[in-house]
Amino acid sequence: MSEIVGIKFKDTGKLYYFAPNGLVFEKGEGAIVETARGVEFGTVAVANKEIPDAELKELKPVVRKATEADYAQHEENLKRRHSSVRQAQNMANRRKLDMKFVDAEFTFDNSKVIFYFASDNRVDFRDLVKEMAATFRMRIELRQIGIRDECKMKGGLGPCGRVCCCNDYMTDFERVSIKMAKHQGLSLNPGKISGLCGRLMCCLKFEDDYYADTLKFMPKLNSEIDTPKGRGRVESIDVLRQTVVVKTVAADESFELHEYGLEELGITPVYPDKCANCNGCKDNVGDDEDDTDVLPQEEE
Repeated sequence: MSEIVGIKFKDTGKLYYFAPNGLVFEKGEGAIVETARGVEFGTVAVANKEIPDAELKELKPVVRKATEADYAQHEENLKRRHSSVRQAQNMANRRKLDMKFVDAEFTFDNSKVIFYFASDNRVDFRDLVKEMAATFRMRIELRQIGIRDECKMKGGLGPCGRVCCCNDYMTDFERVSIKMAKHQGLSLNPGKISGLCGRLMCCLKFEDDYYADTLKFMPKLNSEIDTPKGRGRVESIDVLRQTVVVKTVAADESFELHEYGLEELGITPVYPDKCANCNGCKDNVGDDEDDTDVLPQEEE
């Protein structure tokens, strides 16, 4: 068994494990650690605990607990982000470069600053980097990001009225497809199922496993099935309530609509077994041509 401490560098960032180096941390405390980018300030998300050696790779040790001076330095770095982004954007505009700067990150020791920008095309920013290095007097790194990453960094309120999931708690983007919207019976109008980024909403993935598994044993729309009232045609299904509305036609061509639960139709729900660590990792169900996060062009 090895003792570890879990540290995050952003509220919605990934969790990284470090060796506590004999120090005892509580959740929420600041820590100074050595990373691939250099010395960084992080926040403890998982206090000291022991885990099996087989689950670990080689861990880097924590340098020290954050002091008051470290907290002050970290706050100062955060305050510089917005003004630095404005400066970088002005430099890019003067050079007429197609770049929209979104965010900036200063390393704790101020040896490097990483700028994130969005652009629809590849950009030759070599001359811009030289000007920025002379202005900020530190190493400059520019990273081009996609539209979903831009939304994750900037945040905002989604169509549901809540903060965007990607900005609130999601650490990674999961694959989302049109098939998921079809499983849930949602309108395929792009305006109805798109997030602030213009791509399919991340929340379509949350319940897709349930819908995909349940639809496998639910009767198909417009199919004919046997019911307590005789043979009829399926008019609609409710996946959440697991009910079916069936239309039966009499000899005089009059018809009736009846709602049945699956048990009344002799259907027993059977869900596939999943491993203990399952997190919706199975492939999306459906045709390959639908397995894309690019919305079709449809009329209103």
